[in-house]
Amino acid sequence: MINRYEVKEISTLWENQHKFEAYLKYELALIKALETQKIAPLGTEKIIKEKVKISPSRIEEIEHEVKHDVIAFCSSVTEQLSEDEARFFHYGVTSSDVIDSSINMLIRDSLNVIIEDFKILLKKLYAFCEKTKNVPCMGRSHGINAEPISLGGKFLSYYCEFYRRFNELNHYKNHQLTIQCSGAVGNYTILTTEIENNVASILGLEVEPVSTQIIPRDRMINLMGIVSALGSSIDRICIELRHLQHSNISEISEGFSTNQKGSSTMPHKKNPISAENLSGISRLLKSYYQVALENNNLWHERDISHSSAERFILPDSLGLTSYALRRLSSTISNLVIHEDNINKNIPHNKVYLSSYCLHYLLKTTSHRRELLYKLIQDASFNSFDQSVTFIKSLEAELKRNKITTDLIKTLDSAKIDHIYLAEIDAVFNRVQNTYSIDSI
Repeated sequence: MINRYEVKEISTLWENQHKFEAYLKYELALIKALETQKIAPLGTEKIIKEKVKISPSRIEEIEHEVKHDVIAFCSSVTEQLSEDEARFFHYGVTSSDVIDSSINMLIRDSLNVIIEDFKILLKKLYAFCEKTKNVPCMGRSHGINAEPISLGGKFLSYYCEFYRRFNELNHYKNHQLTIQCSGAVGNYTILTTEIENNVASILGLEVEPVSTQIIPRDRMINLMGIVSALGSSIDRICIELRHLQHSNISEISEGFSTNQKGSSTMPHKKNPISAENLSGISRLLKSYYQVALENNNLWHERDISHSSAERFILPDSLGLTSYALRRLSSTISNLVIHEDNINKNIPHNKVYLSSYCLHYLLKTTSHRRELLYKLIQDASFNSFDQSVTFIKSLEAELKRNKITTDLIKTLDSAKIDHIYLAEIDAVFNRVQNTYSIDSI
């Protein structure tokens, strides 16, 4: 990961030192299980744990000669031990047993960091939703003004979407991370499933039900699918933030620090740089899914065509996920709300009342929907230049079509504008029943 987007807590996990420490942790768990089965002498695991030091430089030196990273790792360990102490190191397992199980240990450690980052984002986003729950803003469909909605309700949709991704990552961490000790072509020729169960218990992960010398890569597809969906979720909220910062909308903008500069040549500029940055990051997050799909289709019981690609996509995707969650949390915390512009962008010609009027007339008159829709549409279009209000235009259309109604008397903004926020408390309550902020 380049320094600009590095999250040290994640990148450190995937550096060689920590990776080989994970290999050693797996091998020590295996020896402990072998001791339980009276295959390895009691105390072997303790001796190895005390004597062995991981040296990535020594492993690299041996790999340069043997051209095999796991053999190099094993040799760097056993050369620190006596022949008797080293006899049961890497006993009965293949490189894939070590690598795949260790990868899932590293994914678990990475997800522990990411899930904490996720909790912070959810709390900050929900706080913003609550803060703006009773702020009416213009709702838009197809980019066109529709009806006023709750600003907090608008962002509550993003909160729910992010909460679903949070639940999916939690579920993946608790149920999709497995280990294996199945040996060559997954046949348990040397070891037993009982030993494997013991190793899994020591490492705190589940056993892969059927491994073919590798842990099936459809599990990696699931992980990258969640990461990809999260990338899409991040992009969706960032596109909204970028739209709302348009000069001709200017309802919400990113925070702008005292000495910040928006342009090298135009001093007046304040750009949505954080949202734009995250839209770019989301493209990377979404791209890893395609690699994972390709990695699933290996030859027979195993090949290593997936290995090189995973060396990139795992640390990068997990690191960028943490980075994106942290940056989005900061962005949400520092959003500036321009309530004057929000109010100004709600059309003063009251054309947004068209749906209310249509349904009021359907309920209180016997005229056909087609007629009522057409006259309200005409009144709406006539009021677009704002030289005449929608209410005056509608009154003229009703008179022209000889429709008797008390509708116009009800069109008092103070009396009816509340309908656009009338159900927002119920929506918030429903969200909390499903996506409780207090339970994370």
